[in-house]
Amino acid sequence: MTMPHATSPVYTAGAKLEDASAAMILVHGRGASAQDILSLSAPLNFPGVAYIAPQAEGSIWYPNRLIAPVESNEPYLSAAIAKIDGLIKHIEASGIPVEKIFIGGFSQGASLSTEYVIRNPRSYGGLLIFSGGYIWQSGKPREAVGNVAAMPVFNGCSNVDPFIPLERVKETTALLTSLGADVTERVYPNMDHTIIDDELELARDLIAKRL
Repeated sequence: MTMPHATSPVYTAGAKLEDASAAMILVHGRGASAQDILSLSAPLNFPGVAYIAPQAEGSIWYPNRLIAPVESNEPYLSAAIAKIDGLIKHIEASGIPVEKIFIGGFSQGASLSTEYVIRNPRSYGGLLIFSGGYIWQSGKPREAVGNVAAMPVFNGCSNVDPFIPLERVKETTALLTSLGADVTERVYPNMDHTIIDDELELARDLIAKRL
């Protein structure tokens, strides 16, 4: 039996991977598409960067909320993590070092990106969390193991996001900081579930410094 997401397509923009000096994996949200999130390659455009966006099977990476019991999101969550891991390995095999690989996304895609980094802690180019958080049951303590060696992180969300509790935003910042990340957190009053220009400017600054 084929695992979820295993055969779903991957879309690209920017530099060709074989010619690129850096890469960015962009992960779409629930009900959206790889093409949607790949549009961020325009405001986050840097020369020599390959932008890569995987598509979730059925446009959903995992079925339940990020604060639900982890087992309730299986086997989809593990399959989604494997999809990202395969892309990371493919990028590294092309000759791009891990410190030049950025990963991020919006909503469910931001949460999946965050969860991948926590489960596979290394000093990636950077993590961009647009309205997301790590995937773990609400109220259940979680400890992270490993070190990301001052990897830069942008963590932005509304204080009234209907899908991402503010408490999880704060917990995500704390956990990533405990792993050694350099986290820039922004909580925007009464912002919709979206990405705003201020977030993109901060993300651009993060990428520019790392490149």
